[in-house]
Amino acid sequence: MTQHTPVIRLTRATKVFPAAGGGTFTAMRDVSLDVAPGEFVTVVGPTGCGKSTTLSLISGLEPASGGEVAVAGTPVTGIPRSVGYMFQQDAVLPWRTVVDNVALGLRYRGVAKAEARERARAWIDRVGLAGFEKYYPHQLSGGMRKRVAMAQTLITEPEIILMDEPFGALDVQTRELMQAELLRLWSGSGAAVVFVTHDLTEAIALADRVVVMTAAPATVKSIVPVTLPRPRNVDEIRLQPEFLDLYREVWESLREEVEIARTRGANRG
Repeated sequence: MTQHTPVIRLTRATKVFPAAGGGTFTAMRDVSLDVAPGEFVTVVGPTGCGKSTTLSLISGLEPASGGEVAVAGTPVTGIPRSVGYMFQQDAVLPWRTVVDNVALGLRYRGVAKAEARERARAWIDRVGLAGFEKYYPHQLSGGMRKRVAMAQTLITEPEIILMDEPFGALDVQTRELMQAELLRLWSGSGAAVVFVTHDLTEAIALADRVVVMTAAPATVKSIVPVTLPRPRNVDEIRLQPEFLDLYREVWESLREEVEIARTRGANRG
């Protein structure tokens, strides 16, 4: 696969769900998007517009109702082994220690327990949790749990990392620390990232491109390239004039869709 071949390709992808009380609900319609190897793409849109559904189709957790979804040139018919998924809610198991939670993905792939734990300890160190290997999730802060989840996702060295508002529940300071940590760990990995967020500042600070989705049924309204140089300091970058220009551009595209979604919600009420 050449550098110019998309590692993710959605071609007029559509997803229809059964609606409560009968009928159907179209979450996304005719979404076309290519993501290159090593590219960081963030996705923003109104609440309930189908952003997370896009991740579900790429991951194989949901089949497309129409169109095509391909990973590494192969149509998605199940969960690709090359995909790592970090959810908004932690996927850590409360009855397992930090080291065993991080090793879980390797164990599922048939790696021997001793080797999986050894590699898990290395990742625990990389995410700044050395010394916490034997702790259980309830003994950790929210930010520490996110570090565990990040190590859990990255230890299998996925070609594609899907992230569904992973830092949404964190306080502002912890969130900024996790954004910086993510960029540090992702840099040089060659992995493609698709990151769903409601936070425009986060979307721009992390991304190579910001994809703006319409109100449901979601489709791609615009794609804004982020030309800010890497490596980035997420604390400082948002103070730059170029960042503010990008923020205005993304918000101008998004604002109309937010108003549409808000009006629909008010009418339903």
